[in-house]
Amino acid sequence: MDTSYPREDYLPMTSQSHKQQDPSPTIITLGPPVVPRDHMIWSVFNTIYMNLCCLGFVVLVYSVKARDQKVTGDLEAARRFGSKAKCYNILATVWNVALPLMLIALAITGVLHLSKLAQESMDYLAYRLFPNDGDDKK
Repeated sequence: MDTSYPREDYLPMTSQSHKQQDPSPTIITLGPPVVPRDHMIWSVFNTIYMNLCCLGFVVLVYSVKARDQKVTGDLEAARRFGSKAKCYNILATVWNVALPLMLIALAITGVLHLSKLAQESMDYLAYRLFPNDGDDKK
């Protein structure tokens, strides 16, 4: 027994004739669906390069989740996970770039400070060891 509603065979004759006489059907053209990005390559890079505090691993997990949801067809969940992966990728990239730059800056300032300190020590020792060195020229 067919229980689908509305049944075509019980419709009045006017509606069936109206369906057949409609010369221009309405066609709605949709663009291609926007596929969310999963940022997988960026996540792999952040996982391999200076994975501090396991932030790169967290980024990789969100990217894999976004890719899995995209494959299964749940585009909204893929968009959420992709957005989290993007935010964590930005954070990890800033951390991975800023930390070595800070270490280089600290090393340079340390070397400059030590060279200045060494020069002052040499001047002090020269003054204490040879106090009359400048008076012999008279």
